[in-house]
Amino acid sequence: MSKEYLAFDIETVPLPWEGFSESQQEYILRRAENEEDEEKMKGEMALTPLTAQVVCIGMQMVVEKDDGSFDIKNRVAYAVDNTYDDETKIQEELALGDTCYLTNEKKMLEDFWKIFAKYPKINLVSFNGRNFDAPFLMLRSAILKVKPTRNLMSGTKFNYAYHIDLIDELTFFTPSFYGATKRFNFDFYTRAFGIASPKSEGIDGSKVKDFFAEGKILEISDYCLRDVKATWELYELWRQYLAF
Repeated sequence: MSKEYLAFDIETVPLPWEGFSESQQEYILRRAENEEDEEKMKGEMALTPLTAQVVCIGMQMVVEKDDGSFDIKNRVAYAVDNTYDDETKIQEELALGDTCYLTNEKKMLEDFWKIFAKYPKINLVSFNGRNFDAPFLMLRSAILKVKPTRNLMSGTKFNYAYHIDLIDELTFFTPSFYGATKRFNFDFYTRAFGIASPKSEGIDGSKVKDFFAEGKILEISDYCLRDVKATWELYELWRQYLAF
């Protein structure tokens, strides 16, 4: 019987500063000692679903055939235009020929969770997904009153089903700040394993906020899907040489 995989990645941006109450703003900046600190903390707002939104979910569905080979079924991005209502959905073609569906954030999340209703045992493949992407998607969905169809955080830190998080696998579940299991960023791993880095096309995560503000959501989607493609390539190398 064939086995299904979904390599995925998300891009996020801070929510508008003026949308937060005075007490929330004070809390976010509580440790800032100067303007430089304030700007840094505002930038870090993109890392939590209470202060940021998802602007893109990149996905690649892959089927493992009976002979152990893989067949890439499709690669698609769900992306956000905050001017859209809950019913609007626009299909666009990206520069590399992949499809992007533009909606508002709530509908994007609703569409994402439909995948698990259709494929309840699909295996997720991510890089740092257990620490960032999965909890971000679940909490952001709850904030927008969207019910997840699968608990992406079930299991324990060392034992969880239907999800291969490559940062856990490549650090053997014992990440450290030094030594053989030192944790590196995604760009470093891709280059070390001879995979084309998603950053090589002129955009990285630090630029997503500015690109989104400029309306360049399709460029963000292309970048996100390059991340997804590289994630799957890293998975294949891990599986071939390190999986037991």
